[in-house]
Amino acid sequence: MIKKLSLISLFTLLPASYYFAQTTVYAYVKDMEGKTVENAEIDLGEYTDDVKTDKIGYFQFVDMQPGHYVITVYKQSFEAKIIEFDVTAAEKRKDLGVISLNVAANPVAGVMVIDDASADNDEGGSSMQPTVGLLSAGRDTFQNITAFELGAYWFRPRGVENRYEDVLFNGISMSKNDDGKVDFSNWGGLNDVTRYPYESVDNITPSEYSFGNLGGVVYYNTRASTYRKQTSLAYSFTNRSYFHRAMATYSSGLSKKGWAFTFSGSRRWADDGVIDGTYQDSYAYFGAIEKQFNSRHSINLTAFGSPTYRANNSPNTQETYDILGKDYNAYWGWQDGEKRNSRIRKVFEPVFMLTDYLKLGKTSNWINTVSYQFGRDGRSRLDWFHAADPNPTYYRKLPSYGILSEDEFKAQSQIDWESLYQANYINRYDMDGNEHGAVYSIVEDVNKDKTLNFASHFDTKLQDNWKLNLNFNYQNLQSDNFREVKDLLGALYANNLNAFGNDSPYDTDNPDTKVYVGDRTQYSYDLLRNQYSLNASSEIDFAKWNVMASVFTSYSESQRDGKFRHAMYADSKGKSSLFNSFDAGMKGRVTYKVNGKNFIVYNGAFFSLAPTLNEIFISPRVTNLITANIENQIINSNDLSYIVRGQILKLRLSGYYTSINNATEISRYYADITNGVGDSGNALVAEVLSGINKSYKGLELGTEVKITPTLSATGVASYGDYTITNNPKVRTFDDDYGLRNYGTAYLKNYKVAGTPQKAYSFGLRYNSPKYWWLGATANYLQDQYLDFSALNKTAALFTDPVTGDNYPGATPEAIAAITAQKKFDDQFMLNANAGKSFLLGKYRMGLSLSVNNILNNRDYVTGGFEQGRAVNFPEALAESQRDKPYFGPKLWYDRGTTFFANVYLRF
Repeated sequence: MIKKLSLISLFTLLPASYYFAQTTVYAYVKDMEGKTVENAEIDLGEYTDDVKTDKIGYFQFVDMQPGHYVITVYKQSFEAKIIEFDVTAAEKRKDLGVISLNVAANPVAGVMVIDDASADNDEGGSSMQPTVGLLSAGRDTFQNITAFELGAYWFRPRGVENRYEDVLFNGISMSKNDDGKVDFSNWGGLNDVTRYPYESVDNITPSEYSFGNLGGVVYYNTRASTYRKQTSLAYSFTNRSYFHRAMATYSSGLSKKGWAFTFSGSRRWADDGVIDGTYQDSYAYFGAIEKQFNSRHSINLTAFGSPTYRANNSPNTQETYDILGKDYNAYWGWQDGEKRNSRIRKVFEPVFMLTDYLKLGKTSNWINTVSYQFGRDGRSRLDWFHAADPNPTYYRKLPSYGILSEDEFKAQSQIDWESLYQANYINRYDMDGNEHGAVYSIVEDVNKDKTLNFASHFDTKLQDNWKLNLNFNYQNLQSDNFREVKDLLGALYANNLNAFGNDSPYDTDNPDTKVYVGDRTQYSYDLLRNQYSLNASSEIDFAKWNVMASVFTSYSESQRDGKFRHAMYADSKGKSSLFNSFDAGMKGRVTYKVNGKNFIVYNGAFFSLAPTLNEIFISPRVTNLITANIENQIINSNDLSYIVRGQILKLRLSGYYTSINNATEISRYYADITNGVGDSGNALVAEVLSGINKSYKGLELGTEVKITPTLSATGVASYGDYTITNNPKVRTFDDDYGLRNYGTAYLKNYKVAGTPQKAYSFGLRYNSPKYWWLGATANYLQDQYLDFSALNKTAALFTDPVTGDNYPGATPEAIAAITAQKKFDDQFMLNANAGKSFLLGKYRMGLSLSVNNILNNRDYVTGGFEQGRAVNFPEALAESQRDKPYFGPKLWYDRGTTFFANVYLRF
């Protein structure tokens, strides 16, 4: 009896945990080649004990109580894997074995540039002109499909434009100060080293490294030691914006002496593209050198650039396409048996970065980066002086105008370089033997930026489940903008004179108006900007809840400094007054963990956005004038999502609403004008909308179902409604006639252009255990609208300036019919992709092929805009009644069936 009581007493004194087994669960994470995967995230569902794999791919969870668990293994460049398991009371250690991750389905994950040539046009139609989207492949099926399937057809999730997206390299923003957009051509061709971001967050989700914007944040860490030790060789053949791409990348890994090196280079080229006259020759290079002093401190030097030479293609009216086909390009002509394009973009803006990585204590990191970017971005075009417009699609040359027949138009449908040289030769001298300047020349609009950046990031764990992030950024910009004579086309010199200003000098301080190749002409000015920003965010993780909040503030100073004194504008030369802007905002995310598979997530954001340099200065080429009534945009955005992460089913259903208020939008385009003596010319017109409000609302559904272990189905639906919600003010400014006020533009309920507002996709994919795959997707696009000109949406359209009354016949019904926004037809697109990888000893080889628009649908309009003409009712009515309008919309069409074939070898 005493022995029994003693045993009872002993067990009573033992801790309660003795009765419940405390189990250690562990595993190794490797790729399909058997190589370890370091820094993979292991998410334990509703529990807070998330971990990462170490250098040998090992992870463990300790003190696990008996029960059923779900873990999700994440790593950029790999497909997420979900593992379910049970822990019993009898187990002290549970081995999950080796968890093998498959490489992400699309071999070009990360930021995908659809066609970086699309941003080179300056014809107008800012929102409808094809733009480069920030498309990132992450954990989410919806984002993957919209990036790689729907994104190929200019679909923008939630209607967000490039300006509202952010790409960071080591904390340095790649957004340009002039228009706020990301110029992907700065690192085009560097797919190997920009394939997988360090962080990628969607939409308004808070980021650890930046406050971000509406369209998410992609953060690249170019630390040399983080790249996998290997050599990679690749060749691609395609019929998209280029035909050939060759790429080589080498990463050394970290040596015993603490050094790591990563180098990459590529070339993309085409002697003539699918669109006639669109040749290209682009190189790219990347280098990262890291020195690790110890496990707590290292520095990394990064340099990258992408010197690019690319010919552009023109938008055209429907009449032109009907006669000459949808591959027609008006920008080129034959010269000495070769195609010569007048619109060439030549850009090279290298970036240099020095980053210091410092680990403080056990839970804190401090990363500081200083960067410098400089270079030249030039875009050429034809210019003429007291001469006829050489554009072969000038409206007076179209058959519908009645001067040329269709056959005559076809015969003259390309630039006649020989006639331009001949015109200059004839006009070299007058009757008295005096020299004459060029009547035709090639000029280049040049932007030379010098940008100094500093970024500092600090993060620490205040507790095991509580993290704090601090980010500080400073940027100094000096932007030199000018027009330069590129080619005199056989002339002796060009005249720096304004043919529409009584031949007054463009620079009245310079009496010598003769300019030669390499000289500045017509305009020259600097844009200056200093910007400071501070961001703090914090994330706390509870058993059932995860909460993250982010706040920011920023201050900027902007100024113009003119170098030419224009005859019409006294303030054209010298410095403008400073334009100061202060921004602030907040973001938040709340996640409720229903269980290990089901989550409810709310994201909210409210912030202001300062105007860009292009919005602040209404016409910086000729004046210091600041846009009237310009204000910071006020952005309010919210979304609510239900998420399922299961082994069989992955699903996200989201609803969102975004409002953008007080925006200023400036569309700049060249418009044909005629002076009193009949000379035609190109005037740069700035069309300014002030105080415009927009709303973006909709539903998103993304789902993936594992039908079998090797066959999966994906489905995506995006139902959006993007609308202008008020009637803003509109005015124009052009270099020769100054500012004109058109009053209210009646735009309420017009649709936001530039993207299909509704899109659907369904796909099937087979992944063979023998390392090959085959997939296909069917895509349907709806509600694509034409970008409008605001001028003919004002009272100037229907008001007779002589009487002040409406023009005869200008009834509300007639006005509505003329000003109705054009909606394009719905379109169906079919895509497919296939690939195979091989293991040949230590070598890995891969082949892949993707084909878009298999059915060769050439009816899909990817972009277009109304021409800023016919701003009076009689002309507009006559134009609307013509079968072939003189000033019909300018359009871009999809290129039809395109393919991308790739082969790589890695060792």
